[in-house]
Amino acid sequence: MSDDLEDLYRETIMDHARTPHHFGLRDGAAAESHQLNPTCGDEVTVRVHLNDAGDRIEALSWEGHGCAISQASASLLSDLVDELEPADLRSRVDEFREMMRSRGTIEGDEERLGDAVVLQGASRYIARVKCAMLSWVAVEDALAKLPQAA
Repeated sequence: MSDDLEDLYRETIMDHARTPHHFGLRDGAAAESHQLNPTCGDEVTVRVHLNDAGDRIEALSWEGHGCAISQASASLLSDLVDELEPADLRSRVDEFREMMRSRGTIEGDEERLGDAVVLQGASRYIARVKCAMLSWVAVEDALAKLPQAA
């Protein structure tokens, strides 16, 4: 990875950590999950909001605290979910997990993962993988709690 690209990734992560998108829990969620990384103390609560028909994700709201990677990851994830079907989001969580477990050998698909691909550099550091995965695990758990129609 070039130094310029690495700097861009670092800048994107820091921007999302300083000014997170969709931060703040909204009422009216279809499902919620709270996750804690006991290794470092990062924690996050996510709420999945469905559209009126209940077949697409309208939004993801979240709150949490922790390192820049965990906060940026939640912010980047929250940008990705708009109007996805729950099954598609589950698939993207799996793709993100595969990228994060690759130790840098698998590049994320920007079309599927959006700007969250900037976190692929963290996959080279085991301690950082848990930080990056925290909100994605929370969303996965929340999706499992959705009513069966979703």
